[in-house]
Amino acid sequence: ILMFASCQRHSTPKAYGYFRIAIPDTAYADCALEGYPYTFLLSKNAEIKAREFPGEVYWIDIVYPELNATIHCSYKPVRNNLRDLARDSQEFLFSHSRVATAIPAQEFANPSEKVYGVCYDLQGNTASPIQFILTDSTRHFFRGSVYCNAIPNQDSLAPIYDYIREDVRVLIESMKWQ
Repeated sequence: ILMFASCQRHSTPKAYGYFRIAIPDTAYADCALEGYPYTFLLSKNAEIKAREFPGEVYWIDIVYPELNATIHCSYKPVRNNLRDLARDSQEFLFSHSRVATAIPAQEFANPSEKVYGVCYDLQGNTASPIQFILTDSTRHFFRGSVYCNAIPNQDSLAPIYDYIREDVRVLIESMKWQ
């Protein structure tokens, strides 16, 4: 009896893991937003949905249904209030600083299209790890924030953020004011 009892297999706990996230191939097309004051290249894996917010127009969500992620985009006309718009964006950005371990910034400039901006790559388990601001300094102010519909976990969501980070770069570099 002792021999049979001693030959049982002992189970060992498995390491904690994450589901594999399949990242789709990317192709870009011009997003034609009729009547909107801007246009840019958009991934064919994303959809644009108009976002309604009281008193605001030209706000959109760029939705990635397969990745369960969204880029919330807002637009404001500049009316001698660029400093206020920039300050509001900075306050929103730095509200994530309690959780972020670092907030590196990358500046963008496309003088031929009069598009200037900054993209922030928030590191750590932040709710919005990628945020950006685009403006021409005189008439247009465009802001975007990336969100995943999941609990913020930098390790498990890294493939999604890497994919969307490239889409944001293409959006910024292709932005044109109408």
